Amino acid sequence: MPTKRLELIFQNAAGNRSTLAVTDPRDDLTETEVRAVMELILAKNIFTSPGGDLTAIIGARIVTREVTDIIAA
Repeated sequence: MPTKRLELIFQNAAGNRSTLAVTDPRDDLTETEVRAVMELILAKNIFTSPGGDLTAIIGARIVTREVTDIIAA
């Protein structure tokens, strides 16, 4: 069965990428909803990273992964 996650990609104070992952996102998410949440995360300074505070939005994506067992344990 495929698994999905929403990756929110930010730039941190050191200029590096920092990704927050949300498992099992809703199927009907819109760009507007995701951008609003990302802007709120930045405005409220909710998260930090090893490179410092999150400072900018780089992007967001849905990642789908499917695993097929050949030999089950």
